[in-house]
Amino acid sequence: MARNALPKQSEDFPSWYVEVVKRAGMAEHGLAKGTMVIKPHGYALWEAIQKALDDRFKATGHENVYFPLLFPEKLLSKEAEHVEGFAPQVAVVTHGGGEKLEEPLVIRPTSEAVIWSTYANWVQSYRDLPLLYNQWCNVLRWELRTRLFLRTSEFLWQEGHTAHASSPEAMEETLRMLEIYREVCEDVLAMPVNPGRKSPSERFPGAIETYTIEALMRDRRALQSATSHFLGQNFARAYDVEFLNRDGVLEYAWATSWGMSTRIIGGLIMVHGDDSGLRLPPKVAPVQVVIVPIYRSDDEAGAVLPVARTLSDTLAGDGIRSRVDDRDQHRPGFKFSEWELKGVPVRIEIGPRDVEAGQVVVVSRTSGTKRTLPAGEASSTMTSMLRNIQQELYDDALSFRDANTHDAHDYDELRAGLQAEGGFWVGAWCGDTACEQRVSQDTKATVRFLPLEPEDPGAACVVCGRPGVDKAAWARAY
Repeated sequence: MARNALPKQSEDFPSWYVEVVKRAGMAEHGLAKGTMVIKPHGYALWEAIQKALDDRFKATGHENVYFPLLFPEKLLSKEAEHVEGFAPQVAVVTHGGGEKLEEPLVIRPTSEAVIWSTYANWVQSYRDLPLLYNQWCNVLRWELRTRLFLRTSEFLWQEGHTAHASSPEAMEETLRMLEIYREVCEDVLAMPVNPGRKSPSERFPGAIETYTIEALMRDRRALQSATSHFLGQNFARAYDVEFLNRDGVLEYAWATSWGMSTRIIGGLIMVHGDDSGLRLPPKVAPVQVVIVPIYRSDDEAGAVLPVARTLSDTLAGDGIRSRVDDRDQHRPGFKFSEWELKGVPVRIEIGPRDVEAGQVVVVSRTSGTKRTLPAGEASSTMTSMLRNIQQELYDDALSFRDANTHDAHDYDELRAGLQAEGGFWVGAWCGDTACEQRVSQDTKATVRFLPLEPEDPGAACVVCGRPGVDKAAWARAY
């Protein structure tokens, strides 16, 4: 691991991000352009996020399935708006087994086409509904500009695809899943998010309504952290998913889709990281407590190591993920820096004098404070300490977001604020895409979210001065 200091966030945030991802052992670039190798520390985070989501999916009645990576290209063309939205990103397989294929195959950029084509065989009656399915998989989108975790050609995600007998039921599902995403972000990842609707130009291709949760990164850019889509009957019509309703009348099913990807790991890094590296929320940290034994001789090692390992066993018995760093090839100072970079919430130091005194030194990653505890109290203290660190990270991120959320009263203020300060700028909007495009052209910002329910802003549009019909939050985004 390189010993030179990380770039400072305030001086070069993009370089800071890339260096943290690489040096902390999160990920590296793959051999093919736009791909990435997710390393153990990064993948362990994804596993923790998977579990948090999957437990909640199953608790709300969803089941996991798996659909093929490849499907006939003709399926994608059935839903015109959908194919238009994804056309620039689609990768097509034209050869296989050394021969040209009779029919080209699409590598899934998302799975609506293959799933709804299959649902047509599964649904005949209202008794077959709802279908509440989710799949964990990879997808491929041909991206021109890529960045580890945030935007890669291939990425991991979950995608839920549900079918319902009525519009209200499908809308309830859409909002239920948005709430699950909010809960995981805020309660598990300690990331405050803004739930809301996307503007028409920002909706998922083929959706009637797209709902989003938006977080604010430390460089004051927004990140779309997850989305949930009310698809209406568009996909059912395109793929002939019809059913006999309770009145014996044939109608099309109502659909939703929703997803969160490994991009959320990039968000986690940028929301909580500091100039020393990662700061991981204890609920998802692969290692919650690292124990660093300090010794200079075999005799000292013989005294310190058993104490460190006993403490680690005790912590494990309390359900705390701990590790003893007993590597002889590195000095304690190197280990301290490495685990700080990796974002481990708590470090415990134990040296020969500590063993003699029956004590340990405990260091918090969030505050950096050191305190000495009786060895017998170290384990019992950890649960509350980890809980406090989880809350400290959330409170810190919330304070940062709130301090960088501003009201815009006119266009000069909106434009100047987006260009000079960043963050969220909230103001009345007339709903016209021309005003959206003007802001984007002048500032590279977009409407990140509208209120969950349309809200009369009680003011004129900050862009054009016409009557406002909604309240919009603008920001530059990843």
